[in-house]
Amino acid sequence: MRIDLEPSTDAESYPFSHRIRVRFAETDAMGIVHHSRYLPYLEEARVAYLRHIGHPYSEWRENGLDSAVLEAYVRYLRPLRFDDEIDVHLALARATRTTFLMAYLVTLDGVAAATAVTAHGMVNAEGRPTRLAPWLVEMATNS
Repeated sequence: MRIDLEPSTDAESYPFSHRIRVRFAETDAMGIVHHSRYLPYLEEARVAYLRHIGHPYSEWRENGLDSAVLEAYVRYLRPLRFDDEIDVHLALARATRTTFLMAYLVTLDGVAAATAVTAHGMVNAEGRPTRLAPWLVEMATNS
């Protein structure tokens, strides 16, 4: 799967938002959030989203499923700093039989700080590709 999605910078385009406070340990010598810390922010928001829609990731694992990250793309628009409260907005953007894309917008005080996309492949307990759950395909079709 190739990431070919341009995430919106309009927070209203996303059905879910998760608030995170930047920790000091996430900043670099320049006092800004290190670029590598954005991926855990996306993961935290994604897990919160799944819990919110009634399909927590723990349920996936209990059913022998995992969602492997195949690709990740982040575009940095403005720096984040220690103790900032950010909102990570996300949407299920697209799905095939075995993969799905999530789109993200990170905002600080309502202003876009980053956009991102993650591509995921559904795998079984042995790590082999498997079909997405029907509810996930349906959500992507209706979004």
